[in-house]
Amino acid sequence: MIEQKRRAVFLVACAMVIVAGCGHETKVTRVDAGVVTDLSGRWNDTDSRMVAETMVKESLSYPWLNNFSQSKQRQPVVVVGTVLNRSHEHIDVQTFITDLERELTNSQKVTFVAGKGEREELRTERKEQAMYAREDTQKAPGKETGADYMMKGTIATILDEADGTKAVFYQVDLQMIDLESNAKVWYGQKKIKKVIEKKRTVF
Repeated sequence: MIEQKRRAVFLVACAMVIVAGCGHETKVTRVDAGVVTDLSGRWNDTDSRMVAETMVKESLSYPWLNNFSQSKQRQPVVVVGTVLNRSHEHIDVQTFITDLERELTNSQKVTFVAGKGEREELRTERKEQAMYAREDTQKAPGKETGADYMMKGTIATILDEADGTKAVFYQVDLQMIDLESNAKVWYGQKKIKKVIEKKRTVF
């Protein structure tokens, strides 16, 4: 009798595992990288790309660019500095920095140079060339192009939530700063507001 009960419990347990396994199916759909996929309401790749495109375009339309080009007879040299994440979310700011760098480079209106982390790698490469590469192919130190301006900024959020509805307000602030005088020649701000509603399932 005890053996029959054990066997019955075992069969019920196996059935539950089978049912649970059949209840979940993973479906993967490939979509174009430009398609907006806002699933959670959090900061995503679309926000990063759109904000970078808008703010770089705006920054390059202000008088500082033409003023510099006319006075120096060349394009200004720009580097992207730190972008601080002051939001309540974990945001990969490096992705946003890369989007900014791409937009600045592709604009062809400024000369864009490598940032701090990249410069260290390049300097290490030059040191190794001095030791191991043929003399006629070595790249000499002290010939880097110094930046005239640095773009830097912050990403912040304001969160409001009530009765299952959440509003997230993103504010991105960017500044273009003259590296010689510390003068802020441009200040840009982009705001994004998202409302996330959780639908209640009625059984």
